[in-house]
Amino acid sequence: MTTSLPSPRAVSPGPDATLHSLDLSVGGMTCASCVGRVERALRQVPGVVDATVNLATESARVRYDPATPPVPAAPTAWDAVLRRAVRDAGYEPRSLAQRQAEDASASPWTGFGPVALGLLLALPLVVPMLGEFAGLGWMLPAWLQFLLATPVQFVLGARFYKAGWHALRAGSGNMDLLVAVGTSAGWGLSVWLWLTAQPGAMPHLYFEASAVVIALVLLGKWLEARAKRQATAAIRALHALRPQTAHLLTLDGEADVPLDEIRVGDRLVVRPGERLPADGVLREGRTQVDESMLTGEPLPVAKEPGAPLTGGAVNGEGRIVLEVRAVGTETVLARIIRLVEDAQAAKAPIQRLVDRVSAVFVPVVLGLALLTFVGWWWAGAGQPGAVEAAIIHAVAVLVIACPCALGLATPAAIMAGTGVAARHGILIQDAQALELAHRVDTVLFDKTGTLTAGQPRLTAFEVAPHEDRAAHLSTAARLQAGSEHPLARAVVAVARAQGLAADAVGALQAVAGRGVEGEAGGHRWRLGSLRWMAESGVDLAPWQARAEALQADGATVSMLAGQGGDGGWSGCALLAFGDEPKPGAADALKALRQRGLRLAMISGDNRGAALAMAQRLGLAADEVVAEVLPADKAAEVTRFRGRGHVVAMVGDGVNDAPALAAADVGLAMGNGTDVAMQAAGITLMRGEPGLVAAALDISHRTVRKIRQNLFWAFIYNVAGIPLAMLGYLSPVVAGAAMALSSVSVMANALLLRRWRPGGRR
Repeated sequence: MTTSLPSPRAVSPGPDATLHSLDLSVGGMTCASCVGRVERALRQVPGVVDATVNLATESARVRYDPATPPVPAAPTAWDAVLRRAVRDAGYEPRSLAQRQAEDASASPWTGFGPVALGLLLALPLVVPMLGEFAGLGWMLPAWLQFLLATPVQFVLGARFYKAGWHALRAGSGNMDLLVAVGTSAGWGLSVWLWLTAQPGAMPHLYFEASAVVIALVLLGKWLEARAKRQATAAIRALHALRPQTAHLLTLDGEADVPLDEIRVGDRLVVRPGERLPADGVLREGRTQVDESMLTGEPLPVAKEPGAPLTGGAVNGEGRIVLEVRAVGTETVLARIIRLVEDAQAAKAPIQRLVDRVSAVFVPVVLGLALLTFVGWWWAGAGQPGAVEAAIIHAVAVLVIACPCALGLATPAAIMAGTGVAARHGILIQDAQALELAHRVDTVLFDKTGTLTAGQPRLTAFEVAPHEDRAAHLSTAARLQAGSEHPLARAVVAVARAQGLAADAVGALQAVAGRGVEGEAGGHRWRLGSLRWMAESGVDLAPWQARAEALQADGATVSMLAGQGGDGGWSGCALLAFGDEPKPGAADALKALRQRGLRLAMISGDNRGAALAMAQRLGLAADEVVAEVLPADKAAEVTRFRGRGHVVAMVGDGVNDAPALAAADVGLAMGNGTDVAMQAAGITLMRGEPGLVAAALDISHRTVRKIRQNLFWAFIYNVAGIPLAMLGYLSPVVAGAAMALSSVSVMANALLLRRWRPGGRR
């Protein structure tokens, strides 16, 4: 099957097309507060219009005006300026290529060394504490506890001090600051108690609290990073579809050359079992191609000479020669990767609430920790150990409140949802469409090419008495020769099959929603709808009975009219077109109706033809909106939305683009046009109506995961902070809970990878 995709979408937030975008990888972010700091730092750069940072992908997308002085317009200069802004904010700017290379080379145990060392040093400190529960009152010597805890605190924990200091200098806070302050308080208290103890006395120390908290946080971050790599597996799998070399066909035979050297027009040899290196056209040989990784189509697709080929697909049993038509960023594979990356880098609307909460979260937590210290110190004033207890409870508050999970809850679910959808042929182009699709209650379908095969046949060509049928058929074909409309292709195909001339006419003009007008043989001709003919003054009476009979059979009827010497128009031929429903279209509509959705089919055909097709699809008469001009399709969408419905529009043609843009959620068929997919938020790569239900389902499940994640992220803090303030949580338990919160959010999001279209997962 063929698949076309739009070029990377414009990044301008409005009509200003002069804005550019740039993607950066940002290392060192640990929580939602870090995201806010990086975004503020980038937005303060002169010329930056907007900056969106994603914690789960560790990336930033910046929109900027390249003409803003004093920064030069060169992208490399902007890259340097934005990198410096990230570094000044206390984070590590990296290229996306560098990060992707690191991800590709990473093993499941990458980065586990510091974690293992921290656990190894903390374990001897924990064992005596566990022994207390068994009634064993023994502790390690204070000097040994100091030697075990100090490397964990200041060597393995150096990253928290560094990041926390940068946050403090910027006048904000983050998870690292909370961990650094909390564990330093525990370690410092232990040193003070040790040094001020009476000779021979063994005070109760808290070295194990600071060491275990740091070790657990490092473990949680390692598990979190491992889960992130699993969540981005879809992107890495798409990158892996691009082979590194190609077999270039030269005058001297085959030569292996790097893929970057391939140019449009080159001829490449593809052997059985190899991946197609670029988009092109099959010139020699026959084969079957596995396009499952691109479209989700499980069965190989037969290819004959002249058939389009998509780079990244797997060649079957035949040796073929491919003529290159697109390379680099213009290939279908590159555009798919770009669309998935765009969706994963975008920020869902629900994330804005999280950002507002995160902006004040750390200062509030620091205030609560101070309140906890003062409260416990005041309550135990004059009693031994009052200060120690106050510090430990304040430390527990600082540790349990770390907002790591809060920053991961939404982007982790979006990453997993868009990734698994892409593997099954559903490209979600922006997070807003993903979040909104689950609320859809009305689905509107274009008819031709969406619910029908979009390959109509010319079933009748009838001329007036004493007229030359062959001459009129040739004229009709010449009027349609330059059009990609399915009806036009059907006319041209019949004319060429009968050996008639079908070259394009001069001064051709398309009239939106009506037809075409052009000049051939010294006469002006019009070919289009009966409505247009009536508007042109054509006498339809001689044709009325036959036209109604053809329409009653479900045909779409058009007319060829010629202009006489007096300037008037007269009918010359009647054209009838027949189409077939797409396989599975009726079942797809039935499945959507079972989900409780309201359905409607919008068509530019006459009502008789539209009703005939609706009957075959299982739609009722009141679910058909016929004789709608392209400009009015958007108005129909607006009419449904005006009734309070959340509307999804499904289409594939250029004339569907306004309606797709007007809908709450636009779904474009992947076998359609670039313009339609540019206007849609979701692209269905296989062009199957059944994928509409699948797209709405993955949206529903992803939003459900987002809500679950946000619930758990908040509940850890909402329940944990009061417990820590009341003294029911030790710093060790608080550290374990904080680490568990991030891991549980990532693990919950990764459950989406088990989703299958039509399945229960």
